[in-house]
Amino acid sequence: MPSTVVATATRLWGNGELQGNMLASLRRALLGFGEGAACGLALGALVGLVRVADAALDRSVQMIRAVPFLAIMPLVVIWFGVGEVGKVFLVGLASMFPLYLNTVLGIRQVDPKLLEMGRVFGLGRGEVIVHVVLPGALPSILNGVRTALTTSWLALVGAESLGASAGIGFLATNAREFLQTDVMVLVIVLYALIGMLSDLSRDSSSVGCSPGTPTSRGREADDMSPIARVPSRFPSSHPRRLPCASLDAL
Repeated sequence: MPSTVVATATRLWGNGELQGNMLASLRRALLGFGEGAACGLALGALVGLVRVADAALDRSVQMIRAVPFLAIMPLVVIWFGVGEVGKVFLVGLASMFPLYLNTVLGIRQVDPKLLEMGRVFGLGRGEVIVHVVLPGALPSILNGVRTALTTSWLALVGAESLGASAGIGFLATNAREFLQTDVMVLVIVLYALIGMLSDLSRDSSSVGCSPGTPTSRGREADDMSPIARVPSRFPSSHPRRLPCASLDAL
């Protein structure tokens, strides 16, 4: 019953148990997401911009991404034990792949005409990357951030089952052992609210971006790139994307 769940939430909040578990989970999620986001952005930019890195790294990263998450957990316990390091590692690993994929995709879908315009105005490779490629890839990267935030909390559910003494996942595991259905429903509601807040935070940071359509990606690049504000003979329409267009043009 909803009233039972509300009463359970009030009781856990009153004795401080709910706040303590939420803070423990939030700390693990933020640490793991930060590490995974840094690795995903760095690898994605490297693979998207450098052909040699694309040939050397992309296939290996895709192979690791295909490994089921539950299959990695026993190895993590052996390598890191059941402490905080293993849990943060699992969350970071799960968060890395959405950002990696969306960063590579965003870089490769930058309008080739913008890259050509940058060369016409005498911009070097580094300036083209900073002023054209990265702003053009930003909508796709933000979409990766949104997915990674959700994935980090999903991974945290499994990570906190590895001998955790605090956290929302620990609360759910403990409730399952004692058949406390009201607590289990409360945990589900908490995860749903966290997912909603993650979406709202991403949407508030990307007002005006619609990363789902190619035309909006082109418009975002036009709005953010100083090159695109210079009148020229090049048309402003967004052409059909070619694989690795930005990689070939740089």
